[in-house]
Amino acid sequence: QVQLVESGGGLVQAGDSLTLSCAASGDTLNWYALGWFRQTPGTKRQFVAGISGSGARTDYADSVNGRFTISRDNVKKTFYLQMNSLKPEDTAVYYCTAAYASRINHDGDNEYWGQGTQVTVTS
Repeated sequence: QVQLVESGGGLVQAGDSLTLSCAASGDTLNWYALGWFRQTPGTKRQFVAGISGSGARTDYADSVNGRFTISRDNVKKTFYLQMNSLKPEDTAVYYCTAAYASRINHDGDNEYWGQGTQVTVTS
């Protein structure tokens, strides 16, 4: 099992950058695929980015591809979402997630979740 705690959310302006962190505790992190989802009021959580256990493979939602970068540090047991060129439509609660699998399930069927961190982008 792993426990996840996000940090780094906040209020920024369009065009700014922000980095979210997710600190993990529990099992060896290498065993898990990791990812980020986001959710706005009244909508389902949507996949944002995922990374394999080794970090060799990443994938992104089309809406963030080229602007966001997911990375992981298995020694520090922390993973990150670097968000550049932020847009107002990126405003959401961001959740980190972990799955005991080779990749994150894009539909959200992953075992472990953080509590969420708010990102607000003003125009």
